Amino acid sequence: MSTLQPAKLLAIDVVRLAAYGLTARPLRVVLSALGIAIGIAAMIAVVGISTSSRAQLNQLLSELGTNLLSAGPGKSMFGEAATMPPESIAMLGRIAEVEMVSAIGVLADARIYRSNRIPVSQSGGLAVYAARLNLLETLSAEVAVGSWLNEATANYPAVVLGARAAARLGIGRGLIGQQVWLGGRWFTVVGILAPVSLVPMLDLSALIGWPAGERHLDFEGDITTLYLRTAPDAVEAVRSILAPSANPKEPNEVDVSRPSDALAAEAAADVAFTGLLLGLGAVALLVGGIGVANTMVISVLERRAEIGLRRSQGATRGHIRMQFFGEALLLALLGGGSGVLIGALVTIGYAHVMGWPVDIPLWVPAGGMAATLLIGGIAGLYPAIRAARLAPTEALSVG
Repeated sequence: MSTLQPAKLLAIDVVRLAAYGLTARPLRVVLSALGIAIGIAAMIAVVGISTSSRAQLNQLLSELGTNLLSAGPGKSMFGEAATMPPESIAMLGRIAEVEMVSAIGVLADARIYRSNRIPVSQSGGLAVYAARLNLLETLSAEVAVGSWLNEATANYPAVVLGARAAARLGIGRGLIGQQVWLGGRWFTVVGILAPVSLVPMLDLSALIGWPAGERHLDFEGDITTLYLRTAPDAVEAVRSILAPSANPKEPNEVDVSRPSDALAAEAAADVAFTGLLLGLGAVALLVGGIGVANTMVISVLERRAEIGLRRSQGATRGHIRMQFFGEALLLALLGGGSGVLIGALVTIGYAHVMGWPVDIPLWVPAGGMAATLLIGGIAGLYPAIRAARLAPTEALSVG
């Protein structure tokens, strides 16, 4: 006489049973899945926004180039402020690998105001610089409104404002040609710069022609900062000889830097900050997993009559275990899928507002779903085992 073998549950049967168990308690399912969704969404959004930000920085570096070097006077051996020799521009221009050289010189005593009625103390923290005509080309900067200085305007009281300087002075697109009070006389605004990513200090500055500074504001021609573009493959070579070339007598008094390093450092800091936020997202995901476990334990306690009835009709312990384990996995997947969608939408929306390219690495949603399955599996393991251990008579008597 052959013994009857218990029917095997197919994968589709497990999914149907799990879905039936979850749809019977929709509010509890939504609240439990929400915990998982918040954790996954936080992790997706944090990584997505961070990588999109770095993509924007890398795009900027690609457009602006990493072959810009700057040099300025440092300190003398006695701790006093050093100066750059006037001929340093010409000397650097003789280096074969240097493509172009430009410079700015600060007018320390000059202040710029919207009008001559504004108190002297309210300068708004704006600096005034005399600039060489090829400054914009050297920095790969652009004029947002109006025009840059030329051979004519560089000799007259004309000024170009940095982006933030124009905003503080209340000079907008329709006010090109407006006069401002600079260094005790009127200057005409001929242009406004777009933000200068490689040299952000220029955003808070007013730039006048080198000859105009000497003629109208007693500028002595002292160089504050030199900027030079090199051949892309010769940056380090030029960097090593920049100081002795700019100031052969006192090379130790020259400070050399590469402006693009600031953007690279910003990207590195962004990575560290992302790690911190990922930790917070992982905590939220852990809390969500605990919520799933709690939901499944309560579900087992509430459904003992159902378990007893299924056992009495021939369901094995393996069937019961698979049913509740499947419910936990499906619950976690619902939360994980919602979290991936929410996190992606948040990243896309934020990147769009900031004008960044959207960059969500494929490993992020894949890792999020893998973490979801792991959390769901761990959270559902104990309740599933507990449900399978219930004897049919015990479960039915409780029901």
